Amino acid sequence: MKNLIHKIARDMNQPVVEQLPIFMYFSVMRLRLILITCCLCSFLNAFCQGVPKKAQKYYDKAMYYKSKKQIDRACATMQKAIDEDHSFTDAYSALGQWLFEMHKYKASSLIFKQASEGCHNGKTDFAKPLARSLIYSGNTTEGLAALTSYSPSPGDKEWRRLHDQAFFIVQAMNRQWRDTAFNMGWRINSKNAELFPFVSADTTRFYFTRRMNSVDLDFYFALPDSCGGWLTAHNMGKPLNSPQQELAQTMSADGHYMFLTRCDNRSEDGWDQGGCDLFMSYRVSPDSPWTIPESFGPTINTSDYEGMACLSPDNRELYFVSDRPGGYGGKDIWVSSFEEGLWMAPRNLGPGINTAGDEMAPFLSIDGKTLYFSSNGLPGMGGSDLFMCRKKSDSIWTRPENMGYPINTPFDEMSVCVTTDGQKIYFASDRDSLAGNYDVYQMHLPEKLQPIHVSYIKGYVYDSLNRNRLNYAGIYVKDAINGDTLYHFQSNRGDASFMITLPVDKKYALHTDRIGYTEKDDTVFFPKDSLQNVFVHNVCMLPADYQRPIKDTLLFVIHFPLNSASITDTDKILIQQALKPWLAKMNEITVYVNGYTDNSGTPMINESLSYKRAGLVAEEIKLLGVSEASMHSQGWGEANPVVPNDNEIDMSSNRRVEVVLRYPE
Repeated sequence: MKNLIHKIARDMNQPVVEQLPIFMYFSVMRLRLILITCCLCSFLNAFCQGVPKKAQKYYDKAMYYKSKKQIDRACATMQKAIDEDHSFTDAYSALGQWLFEMHKYKASSLIFKQASEGCHNGKTDFAKPLARSLIYSGNTTEGLAALTSYSPSPGDKEWRRLHDQAFFIVQAMNRQWRDTAFNMGWRINSKNAELFPFVSADTTRFYFTRRMNSVDLDFYFALPDSCGGWLTAHNMGKPLNSPQQELAQTMSADGHYMFLTRCDNRSEDGWDQGGCDLFMSYRVSPDSPWTIPESFGPTINTSDYEGMACLSPDNRELYFVSDRPGGYGGKDIWVSSFEEGLWMAPRNLGPGINTAGDEMAPFLSIDGKTLYFSSNGLPGMGGSDLFMCRKKSDSIWTRPENMGYPINTPFDEMSVCVTTDGQKIYFASDRDSLAGNYDVYQMHLPEKLQPIHVSYIKGYVYDSLNRNRLNYAGIYVKDAINGDTLYHFQSNRGDASFMITLPVDKKYALHTDRIGYTEKDDTVFFPKDSLQNVFVHNVCMLPADYQRPIKDTLLFVIHFPLNSASITDTDKILIQQALKPWLAKMNEITVYVNGYTDNSGTPMINESLSYKRAGLVAEEIKLLGVSEASMHSQGWGEANPVVPNDNEIDMSSNRRVEVVLRYPE
């Protein structure tokens, strides 16, 4: 036994420990058993295949290098095993698979082609690996030939999938988009993996996730440069980044909420211990710092995987990825609605979108109806592809459409973001490096794949008297024609701001309400040429107990001779000229016609005479179109003299009719 251990250790270039502490004894015994088992299996395998000893030695060394993640050394050593034995089935299988995983599809196809020609029953055993490598390398014709070289067993799903993929690639290449996808370069990408690109709605920030040192995941951001690109990215720091794993960041359209995935969470409760969960951070205004991220809690998070969230433009629907029970296999896309101040129990988007594979990284466009996501369960170019679909109703979506080449390739396209104008797409792909080592790419988005064109309203809700901003005001967007409520927004709790995105070429009614204030109604219209223009629309609201100030204006005075109850033509002209500028505003004006006398005669006669004089003037005012309902005519007798009735001149000043207008300021 001891000699056997020494031999195996020498073959694997490992030292032999002669003496160990007692507490490690059982571990060593277990290691010996494992090594003996591996040795016997290797011997039996070599015996059954008739593998030369030298070839088997190279094979064992290659497997050891692979276990130590020395992949280049492992591949070189495994090639030596094949050179020693051109019918070494296991060596071909291992090397071909390693090369495939490294995205070296042409090299992988050459290895599998050699295996199919040199190994016993190779054309059948290596048909699918060879076909897969050929298809991924772009050689679909030979890939299909390899598949059809033998008859698959009934129910061979892998054969059917490869067959369908080959035909899909042929069709995709025949109708590929004219635009080219460009790597975003060193300012954004690095030797590490970059994933989950996201551009803020105002296009002033570019966010993404970077894998640091192949271990840690952190958020980075970049500012725009003066040439339409982006400056060098920087780590976002605390509190969004932490010693834990943070990934898949996304921001609400109004810029106040950041949603993120945090993994390896350690807590005592049962719904977020370990694994990955959804967290949310908030900021009062675009210039204020982010709060410490808080978990969504048990309504959204479970002991299963939850992550890769995106939010609808009105902040009322949260889409995310989970592998919780109730799905269709792997990771699915789920959605939760915000109703009456609470996030509702999530529901699966259904089999029209989710498959037995993984659907991940959903991105809902600013139009609130176009959904982009990644899937490896739908027909595509290979690996994970990007898809899009459009919302028809609350629970019905169009059939997912593959976004085609060159957005999708035989490599993995993992996450996607579309700018608010719908013109540009950012996505992560590992097409130019090892599997999983993603870079971010950009491309002009073909019109067919663009979201519905929208325009924007942004502003603040405030008190119209003291100009204080009003948070938590509800803003309901309605169809101006049929009155149906289309969206429900709320002014931000910090700075009372709001941003609303709406499809163009349509008229909308805005209804704003808030406790303690009078409801406000407005209408807005976005013509087609308003695309991407930002409309500033502030909503001012009056307190519910507000009373508008009343102003009384003495418009004119008509004087009467002693005991007279008639008006002259000159008086009539005066009435017409004085009221003419006010006639268009009479719906807000009350007209008071007050008649007065001097103190000569009896009070009863004076009161009657003052009524007659006021009535004469009121009749002339009615002839100008002023309704009787908006007038008050009354005689006050000798009350309210303007001067003492000491002489005839002063008494004539008191014999009068005054016309007063009362209206709100």
